[in-house]
Amino acid sequence: MKLIPRERFKKTINEKTIDLFTLKNNNGSVTQITNYGGRIVNFWIKDIHQNYLDIVLGYDTIDDYLNATEAYFGAIIGRYGNRIAKGQFNIGNNEYKLNNNEGENQLHGGDKGFHNAIWDAEQLSNTTLKLSYLSKDKEEGYPGNLKVTVLYSLTNNNELKIEYSATTDKKTHVNLTHHSYFNLNGVKKPRQINDHILQINAKHYTPVNNELIPTGKITKVENTPFDFRAPKPIGKHINEENEQLILGSGYDHNFVLDGNQLKTAAIIKASHSGIAMEVITNEPGLQFYSGNFINVENSGKNNASYSKRAAFCLETQHAPNSPNQSNFPSTILEVNEEYKSMCIYKFTLEKE
Repeated sequence: MKLIPRERFKKTINEKTIDLFTLKNNNGSVTQITNYGGRIVNFWIKDIHQNYLDIVLGYDTIDDYLNATEAYFGAIIGRYGNRIAKGQFNIGNNEYKLNNNEGENQLHGGDKGFHNAIWDAEQLSNTTLKLSYLSKDKEEGYPGNLKVTVLYSLTNNNELKIEYSATTDKKTHVNLTHHSYFNLNGVKKPRQINDHILQINAKHYTPVNNELIPTGKITKVENTPFDFRAPKPIGKHINEENEQLILGSGYDHNFVLDGNQLKTAAIIKASHSGIAMEVITNEPGLQFYSGNFINVENSGKNNASYSKRAAFCLETQHAPNSPNQSNFPSTILEVNEEYKSMCIYKFTLEKE
């Protein structure tokens, strides 16, 4: 296990200090998190052979992150995770125009989204980091001063727990998520994740158009490549002549989960390392992204190259473009309410 020296992340920008924080549990698992975007820089865990593996893509220095072409490695995403069509929505009689960063649409909160914010950080213990941020009224076009807190905890059950909370002084939309790129066989020289065995507990998914915006339909996964109700390799159907897979160049879709209680959304396993990850959330959706556009050459950690399908993302969330789809669960946050969301990545070891 090779941790990154803290000084590589020490930097001051606009009088805000960037730093690197280390969380350790009693099982020997370690994660390092920077308050620049709330990014998980690495996550070290033992495999079935008792070797330590780092299982998230990332960079070695803060300057690498500041200059990266891959904008979202390990980051907190907000105010709105995923896409909003035409970068606009209405709340009552008020129309709001957002700052677009993907053609005519907004992706992941815009260029100045939470992934590029310098969060106020307080390390509460060896296992817990508290991050806070004030997103001011009209930041990237969103109404309301939004006070956000994210609590990262590394439990002794090998759970990486992410707890989100937020309040606003004006009715607004909020949809926060986390964007680590995982490879459970390790990221030193990552092999493709096509042989990872994935199960998603969803009977439906939301098909997309050619801009990867949901069409508004909620479609059964049955008899489609999107049926992960029984575990199967990610790559089993990924190259099929399926319109949705062609539009996404693989999987980049929201899966519809049941209810707003804590439940297991997905389980994914890597036979080579024996590492399994369970995704637990109270969110109504899970975005599965199969790393279709990863392209980092000789600039990842330890000069690693990350290529197409070198990692996957499982992002707990509300559906993309919910502000413009009345049949999707609402992402409205009222003035007198508190936004609460939970994502738990729980790691275990399983022999072949």
